[in-house]
Amino acid sequence: MTPARRDTDQDTADRATPVEIFFDLVFVLTITQLVTLLEEHLDWTGLGRVILIFGLLWYLYSGYAWLTNHVPPRSATRKLLLFAGMAGFLLTAVAIPEAFTDGGLLFGIGYLIVVTVHLGLFSQSTARAAVRRLAPYNLGAALLIIAAGLVTGPAVPALWAAAVFTQTALPYLLPGHSWLSAAASFHIRAPHFVERHSLLVIVTFGETVVAIGMGAPHHLGSGTAFAVVMALALPAALWWTYFTDSGPDEAALDKADQGTRSRYAARVYIVAHFVLLLGVITTATGLHAVVSHPGHPAGWASALALSGGVALFLLAIADARRVLRTGQHPNRLITAALVLATIPLGATVGAALHLAVVIVLLAGMLLTGGRRLNAAST
Repeated sequence: MTPARRDTDQDTADRATPVEIFFDLVFVLTITQLVTLLEEHLDWTGLGRVILIFGLLWYLYSGYAWLTNHVPPRSATRKLLLFAGMAGFLLTAVAIPEAFTDGGLLFGIGYLIVVTVHLGLFSQSTARAAVRRLAPYNLGAALLIIAAGLVTGPAVPALWAAAVFTQTALPYLLPGHSWLSAAASFHIRAPHFVERHSLLVIVTFGETVVAIGMGAPHHLGSGTAFAVVMALALPAALWWTYFTDSGPDEAALDKADQGTRSRYAARVYIVAHFVLLLGVITTATGLHAVVSHPGHPAGWASALALSGGVALFLLAIADARRVLRTGQHPNRLITAALVLATIPLGATVGAALHLAVVIVLLAGMLLTGGRRLNAAST
């Protein structure tokens, strides 16, 4: 094995620490709450709210991965501050069901805590120049969410949209006045960075398995039991797809210079992973309907959630491959299109049959166009 390359920042992390894994377990409540929210409001309005809430929270979750990559939580002080950030995320997660109504102010306060701890800890790193340029956008987004919690009516979603835009899109429209102009000051260690996001993806797949169990009726017949077992094959296929690429992704990220590595990290692990995890959330919603009534049509909304979630996941994987140049991506795109074509099957024929066809399509994709699993996961 070749020794890991040394970066300029000697305090950067090598691998994820136990406290970071605990951080992920706290953040997974966000995923659970979003799946529940989408199940209860399985329409375009509900999806829009999930996108806004998750867009805001995912940006900062990934920001904490950047943070602990630069400022490893090894000292007691850093660990305690990281726990404070967890408390902020916990408050936002608890407030998710009423984030656009009575829980908006609690969500905003929790989010301000998340942002403040993030910026305070990050200011201790060698990336101070980029952090100073990052601060106005993150703090501005937090204040907009607090403002949304103090008003009612159409102003609420407008302020939420403005907060997401301020934090995620505005820096790219003003590159000379954002962290993009100081991207090279981030000294990302690829092994830690890829592992942090991979761990969160695994935990999110766990939420999909929870959705399978929660969706099953109390009295299991043979048909339902078979649907439950078959439903496990879907997150397994998505896991296989994701971790087929994790090794090559890490290698591609590690080869890039610091500035390019930061831009790759933002493009793949913020943007593409947002789409990927949104796909997992919607897939979990669709799976709940399958195991609840496997022998009946799921309806258009649930069938769209299942196929649409898988398609989003595959689109994100294809985009990551394209950006990092780690492999051919057309088979992912073709499979996404074929999965979307199965929506009428689930909506009008049968939920279990729909799931079976989607699994067959994913298996075919992995067998014909994927790398060997053991080559990517060792």
